Amino acid sequence: MFENYTLEILYKDEYLVAINKPSGLLVHKSMIDRHEIYYAMKMLRDQLGGAWVYPIHRLDKPTSGVLLFALDSHTAKLMSEQFREHSMQKSYIAVVRGYAPQRGVIEHALKEKLDKISDKDAKKDKEAQEALTEFQRVAQVEIDAPVGRYEKTRYSLVELSPKTGRKHQLRRHMKHINHHILGDTKYGRGEHNKFVRERYNMHRLLLHATSLEIEHPYTKERVLLKAPLDETFLALFKEFGWKYEI
Repeated sequence: MFENYTLEILYKDEYLVAINKPSGLLVHKSMIDRHEIYYAMKMLRDQLGGAWVYPIHRLDKPTSGVLLFALDSHTAKLMSEQFREHSMQKSYIAVVRGYAPQRGVIEHALKEKLDKISDKDAKKDKEAQEALTEFQRVAQVEIDAPVGRYEKTRYSLVELSPKTGRKHQLRRHMKHINHHILGDTKYGRGEHNKFVRERYNMHRLLLHATSLEIEHPYTKERVLLKAPLDETFLALFKEFGWKYEI
């Protein structure tokens, strides 16, 4: 899938580089996908002529969008502090089942999700951690086709702004309010995933990191990084009659 793939570089200077990570690509090598040979860290390093890159944050494998790397360890340390302090601003969009509320705040603590392989030595009885997500609905559609017990099917396009950084936070929070993200094979609804696969040829999680606003670690200027939508999102928006600009 990613053989001879060229990553889209959104921003680059002598300290930082940001890419538009495609859905299905790991950020770095993982024991969970031990047979996966393509991951963003190595692909970007090769694309930059062998320069080492340091991932500042993560995106789930099926999530696309803005992914930031540092080009040296000191910059990585400074940027990691920003993420720990939540002084950056992250924005996502997602297509979810049902008519989501116009806007809202999801304040629902989440227990740390542990991987059987990579987290086998981690403490397994940790308390649930505070987790906060703001959201607003920007579009909706009703489709004259039955899914499950409903004669017609409704979907919403929502903007999501996580204020904490828990594992799978957005996917778990949207499940918590019963507006599961389409294409989510772990937390979503199988009948809706099947419907969009068969009707619209959608074979990915419909969650995209649209923008990341950071403070440059040296100039102290605010830098806004934006990631365009891929063809899958654009095709679905055309089907639904949605217009959305990042």
